[in-house]
Amino acid sequence: MTRECAVLLPGVCAALADPRHPGLDDTCLEKLLDWFRSLTWFDPTVELVQDNPCLTELITSVLALPDPSPSILSFTLQLAGILASSESRFQHLQQEKLLGRLFGPEGPRGGAAWEDASVRSAWVKGVHSMLHHQPALLFLCSTGGMDVIFTLQGDPSLFVASAASQLLVHMLTFSLESETPKALSARGCAWPACAQMIVQHIQECLQSSSASRIEHSLKLLSSLFGSCFGSCYTAWTEVLWLDIAKQIESFLLEETVQAQPLLANLLLNVARSPVFCGTEGSFWALVTSALEHLTPVQAGPLAVGLLKLCKCPQDVRIQALTVLLQPMDCILRAASQPLECAGLLDESVSDPGTVESLLSSKTTCAGLLCQTLAHLEKLLSLKHLRVDLPCVSLLHSLMTILQFCNGFLSPASPLGSTISRNLINCFRVQKSALDVLAALSEEKDCDTLMGSLFDVLLAYLQSPNTSPTVLKKTFQATSKWLVHLQELSCSNSQWQQTEKILEDVFVVLQKRLCSPCWEVRDSSLEFLTAMVKCLREQKEFRQCLLSSEVLRLTQNLLEDAESYVRASAVTAVGHLAPITCFAPESPVIGNQYNKESIVAKLQEILSTDSEGFPRRAVISIFTKWLREGCTGQLEDTEQFVSRVIQIVERDLDWEVRLGGLELVEVFCSQTICQLSQCPYAPVSSAVTGSTHQNELLQVFCRAKLFGFLFGSLCDCDKPVGQRACDVLVGLRGHFYPMSTLENPQEIEDSPAGRGIAWLQRTLRQGSLAQNFPRDGGDGVDFQDPESMMLALGAIDLLELHDELNKSSDHVEESPQSLLQDILATVGAIEDNEVDCY
Repeated sequence: MTRECAVLLPGVCAALADPRHPGLDDTCLEKLLDWFRSLTWFDPTVELVQDNPCLTELITSVLALPDPSPSILSFTLQLAGILASSESRFQHLQQEKLLGRLFGPEGPRGGAAWEDASVRSAWVKGVHSMLHHQPALLFLCSTGGMDVIFTLQGDPSLFVASAASQLLVHMLTFSLESETPKALSARGCAWPACAQMIVQHIQECLQSSSASRIEHSLKLLSSLFGSCFGSCYTAWTEVLWLDIAKQIESFLLEETVQAQPLLANLLLNVARSPVFCGTEGSFWALVTSALEHLTPVQAGPLAVGLLKLCKCPQDVRIQALTVLLQPMDCILRAASQPLECAGLLDESVSDPGTVESLLSSKTTCAGLLCQTLAHLEKLLSLKHLRVDLPCVSLLHSLMTILQFCNGFLSPASPLGSTISRNLINCFRVQKSALDVLAALSEEKDCDTLMGSLFDVLLAYLQSPNTSPTVLKKTFQATSKWLVHLQELSCSNSQWQQTEKILEDVFVVLQKRLCSPCWEVRDSSLEFLTAMVKCLREQKEFRQCLLSSEVLRLTQNLLEDAESYVRASAVTAVGHLAPITCFAPESPVIGNQYNKESIVAKLQEILSTDSEGFPRRAVISIFTKWLREGCTGQLEDTEQFVSRVIQIVERDLDWEVRLGGLELVEVFCSQTICQLSQCPYAPVSSAVTGSTHQNELLQVFCRAKLFGFLFGSLCDCDKPVGQRACDVLVGLRGHFYPMSTLENPQEIEDSPAGRGIAWLQRTLRQGSLAQNFPRDGGDGVDFQDPESMMLALGAIDLLELHDELNKSSDHVEESPQSLLQDILATVGAIEDNEVDCY
């Protein structure tokens, strides 16, 4: 603790304990507690409380209040727990007889204050902070604290109940830390005293007739096995599991038990423990039983969790996959007459009638399918799935679901008709199915269904009943499958099928680009951009694109009334430009698509559009073009960059200005590469004064980069200043080896030197110098190569870099400032003494 804080702390403690002062904001109290946590974390000695007796005086004063406010009492409980986290401070507080009055029977847990949930929560947090040594554990057990925590597991406040459960996990783990398990057999282990109390409590709850006690116990077990206990204490984990396994098994078989939904999470957390790595033993038999007896909705999370485990036995893994595929299998069978479709599965894990009844119900059909589809999407995202998914049948099932949802399929079976009625226009299921469909495009062996798949996708793209959100998902799935189709046509020479599908897609796209709904126009442009990114090298794609009306419609949308659409149109035009007007072999398709008109139009948007989104899109596209070499020779690029930054430096949107700095960074890097013989080699002092260096400086000065960069250092938005400083530090590293930096004192007497000194002083003002004179000030010529060479060498850019990278709250949120703010809030100091923020 600093001397300044030690001087302020007694006044703060006195103010906190004084009921006449107004209550402090909870945020201030939390910050104060955070400060004490950091102090006690780095210093476990007793000196903190001995050297600052005001802390124990605060606790004593609050305890003496007849009716302390809940916020101050809560603060005191947490503070005492933090202070008692080391054994020496714990003993000191015990000698002062404070801990029993806070956490014992005579404390708030027996009074009216206990009715406030914040006080109960603070009591639990205080105990949790304190329990880092054995005397604290013994103190809690001997003062009846365990029964209080057991009761708080069922607290009406979820925050209190959760904190109590976490505390019990911590206590059980901590009580075992000092134990060295001897040769543990199934029943030959004696738990330490505190752990024994917790385990016995768990067993009693599991055997009770109270549904809430069973639920609390199962939640505690899930937390316990899901914590480090399950992985660090394998011997104890096995003993605990053997103690409760029979009871858990009985819950699975008793279908009336309300706790069944919690069993899946518990079993999954137990399965993650190293204890059950082997394929032998009763545990996996119990998991198999759970997959059979839990409902499909309850078993789904367990099944997908098991499939992610690398150590799950293969037979259990196959059974888990079967659980997930059962609803998809039911859909496939319901869509056709018996024997027409074999379905996904040869046999089911549980009764197929259960799944059929859920899908037949309007209230449960969509929920089951959405959960199943979400699990399947998770599995498809895994890099290494240890079971083979039946991708063709799964794709068939997804297509069936999508056709049920839009009414394009008339099933022959009664079950199919019921499911179809339940799913018609169900947006939730449509979106989930399209997500899985998109993920399935990464899989192989789905080639035979390609024609049917695009029929389904095109039906959604064409239908006026497709909602904008579902349409967006359809576009995303279509773009992924078009990439798959391209790979397929390259290997199988299926050019005609590819060309026909692309023609159909572009017909739909033309229609959607003219939609009255702005979300549809926006999604259409995003889809077009995605296609260009993936397919621009494909001959069929380029032909369909150039022969359609898409280019004209896209350019028209640069004038759209909705700013999101204009921004998406800018991005689409930017990605189309390399195909339509930048490439030497690009066909001539009209004056409106030539390079000059496109660049001029985007520059006009950058300088005049009233919304930030289109302007950000323009600067992003310009940077992309520059990276890809679309802007021509060095002279052309120099003029292009100069025009752009003169527009950008006046922009009110900091993200646009930041984008301008990224453009400058790319330009500098490319120019250095073009004019350097070896761009990655360090520049020697002999080269520093060479023609190459002068030429570089002249290019940068003609492009007016330095005025923009030095001015951006004073930007009121810190990310802009930081990026500008990064660029200037990079340039300085190119022009100056570290050993040859200019000495500002040696150049101070020259006119240029005096200007550089002014520039240094101005930059030190930071954002206070927002009206920075980019055209020069006090003799600084930002377009003079010699002056800029001096500026790069003389100005302490590293100091500026450190200053810009300091957190903005490095002063305001210091402990000293916090203590001053608290004193100011309660009126204990004058306004001019406080550093409020």
